[in-house]
Amino acid sequence: MKHLPRKRFGQHFLTDGGIIDAIVAAIAPHPGDPMVEIGPGLAALTQPLVERLGRLTVIELDRDLAARLRQHGQLQVIESDVLKVDFSQVTQALNATKLRVVGNLPYNISTPILFHLLKYVDVIADQHFMLQKEVIDRMVAAPATSAYGRLSVVLQWRYAMEDVLFVPPESFDPPPRVNSAVVRMLPRQDVAALPLDVFEECVQVAFSQRRKLLRHTLGRWLDARGFSGSFDVQRRAEEVPVQEYVALVQQV
Repeated sequence: MKHLPRKRFGQHFLTDGGIIDAIVAAIAPHPGDPMVEIGPGLAALTQPLVERLGRLTVIELDRDLAARLRQHGQLQVIESDVLKVDFSQVTQALNATKLRVVGNLPYNISTPILFHLLKYVDVIADQHFMLQKEVIDRMVAAPATSAYGRLSVVLQWRYAMEDVLFVPPESFDPPPRVNSAVVRMLPRQDVAALPLDVFEECVQVAFSQRRKLLRHTLGRWLDARGFSGSFDVQRRAEEVPVQEYVALVQQV
């Protein structure tokens, strides 16, 4: 029975065989890799992955799709909203130390998923995601550019990221109204330890009014926390490099 894409789940199913092959090549799965796929959908990416891996764990919210996936003998299906999945527990269940995470993320909740996974970065070896091209442009953006923002700063602190593949709308059914791309995310090993909640709050406040100087936003946040260090708030948020935000939170 044909599955009709559900708008509320942001479903766009990948159908282009050439693109699928290119994504699998970018992921480079090896037999036995402990891998988790988010949003497997109709298994366009799932099947070539599991053929190379032997076993694959998938996270699927759509009840009908989850039931269909359970009929596949090589898949372990977690029927859940990915934002409620504890990836540390998944790692333990797979008897692994690090997970490889992949997926064609629902575009309507891609940013919340990225921030959710950030909590589990210590148990993640790498991530490969299909996302809206505009989102990936923001993820990898350099300071002093219009795309540089909260997503850029928080993710670049913790990951080395690379836009590895462009994917046009006609590669999907139904075609989305935007261009897509695949990003590779490798957790940094030499990262500065930070309280994640404070770092995220600091960056969110900084970019809350990005046209204004930081003294109107971050300056007030720092004053409220009794900050007595040195930080130039006579700049806009997009002018501050990632490492300066990191250094600031280390002092707060």
